[in-house]
Amino acid sequence: MADSHNQIRRAIRHFRVAPGSRVRLPRDFDPAYAGRAFQRGGAALLLERGVELLAEYQAKLAAQGTYGVLVVLQAMDAAGKDGTIKHVMSGINPQGVKVHGFKVPSAEELDHDFLWRYQRALPARGEIGIFNRSHYEEVLVVRVHRELLDRQKLPPQTTGRGVWGRRYRAINDWERHLVENGIRVVKLFLNESKKEQRRRFLARLDNPDKNWKFSSADIRERRYWDDYQRAYSDVLSNTSTGWAPWYVVPADHKWFARVLAALVILETVMDIGPNYPEVGGEARRLMAEATVELEAEGPRRSVEEDPVQAPLKPSRSQTASGPNRTAWW
Repeated sequence: MADSHNQIRRAIRHFRVAPGSRVRLPRDFDPAYAGRAFQRGGAALLLERGVELLAEYQAKLAAQGTYGVLVVLQAMDAAGKDGTIKHVMSGINPQGVKVHGFKVPSAEELDHDFLWRYQRALPARGEIGIFNRSHYEEVLVVRVHRELLDRQKLPPQTTGRGVWGRRYRAINDWERHLVENGIRVVKLFLNESKKEQRRRFLARLDNPDKNWKFSSADIRERRYWDDYQRAYSDVLSNTSTGWAPWYVVPADHKWFARVLAALVILETVMDIGPNYPEVGGEARRLMAEATVELEAEGPRRSVEEDPVQAPLKPSRSQTASGPNRTAWW
């Protein structure tokens, strides 16, 4: 397993934003990249295996109950956030995963500090939580649309020069606090090109089955594309830290984005190294007593002999007259 962990770490390291580096989008990261580390023909198998491993580690994470994982998912519209969640989390026990999508803040949320509503949605120990859009909206959409900052009822002296630097500092400190308390933070930016977004919007308009996905608000936001690219560049430059790094996931090819996202999340959980709790002492004594009591009730049977799970055996009359046609109930 150590070899697999090292291979995954090497495969994803090129997409990690080095702490302290200066990012300029789209120059520094190619949204259409789909390199030799992954081959499209084997992407489905790689994703399937990644999901299987993630499910195994998530089961251990839940049983151990010591660490949690917060996955921060940010992207422009139509970059594939929902599809990434669906495919990467497809094989995981739903009880161990919680997804939160943050909409326009409520009146109650605006009465608190900008991190308050995100703090309330954090995963518990043993859980994987996904923020579909996140606290980073507070330095992205709020920065592009300055009027949203005015609605947050902040003291005038806190909204002037340096407001974004102060928010970066607050976010970094908050994420460090989470990590120090057992909640690992992994941040994924699905990096989509403007050209590919246009193609996906047109696909939504042309296909009746996808019309429901279209919103005129998406087109309005597209007009601020360059502003968002600058805002994302600053976010990646100022908030990729050693304790909570950003990964820039090329998103023009959905198959590639899903595989890479799965591997980044898997590497984070593997790095935690969760294990099933060891049972000992009084618990082992009680287990031994339970075994004796259950075995005394009759012969020991394997799981395969469980009458609920075992395949139905046809009766003699059914065997003589043909296949059992009454098995569907």
